[in-house]
This record gives sequence, C-alpha cells and structure tokens, in this order.
Amino acid sequence: MASGLTIHEASGVTGWSARMLRYIEESGLVVPSRSAGGYRLFGPAELQRLRTLRELLEEHGVELAEVGFALRLRSDRSLRAAVDAWLSAEAVRPDEVDPAEWLAFEQEKHVRLLAAAAAPGPFRDTREME
Repeated sequence: MASGLTIHEASGVTGWSARMLRYIEESGLVVPSRSAGGYRLFGPAELQRLRTLRELLEEHGVELAEVGFALRLRSDRSLRAAVDAWLSAEAVRPDEVDPAEWLAFEQEKHVRLLAAAAAPGPFRDTREME
C-alpha cells in the first residue's frame, strides 16, 4: 500500500480544508499521488509544498488564485504574450472618434458590453460591440 495521508488527514495536518486541497490540485499547484483505489495520498513532498504555499501567500499578500494564474502564465505562451501585450499597450483614441467625444464613445461601449453580458442565452450577439 502506498504511504501518505488521505485528503481528510492532510486537511487536519495542514489547516487547508479538503475542498481547498481539491482546488489546489485542480489548479496544478500541488498534485498528490493516488492510491490503487483512486484516493488522494499526500506524502512529505506534498505536505512541504502546501506549507511553503501558505508561507508564500502570507509573506507576499497574494491569493491562491493569483499563484494559480502565475502557474498558467508559465505554461501558456499565448496567455503570457496576451498579458504582456496588454500591459505594454497604451490607450489609443480611434481615428474616427473626435477627441471631445472619446469619453462618451468609451462609456457607450461599456454600456453595450454590460448589456450583452446580462443578456440571457449562451449565444450572445457581440458584433455591435466592435
């Protein structure tokens, strides 16, 4: 039999709830091995990673989702490039929009985006937002 703590045992030792341990696993931050019966088994390496993850969060004042996003940035080149491009981009007024009307133009785009997001159904028409 493989050695390690079940999810409930690991929860009691680490202070992370079983639900949070599942979320941490789904995020790819700490992935325990599995028993022959499919149960999660947290060994010393996983317990250390959970402890140092908690220390990281507390020391830097970040949330678990932020660390998960950082992991995604490391593995998803397209996402990393898109975020880098957005961070480097400057706001640019469209040529067809008069400078005095730019604020109203942007406000109207937000109104349309919010209306489209609130619209029922999985197939929303977003062509008017362009």
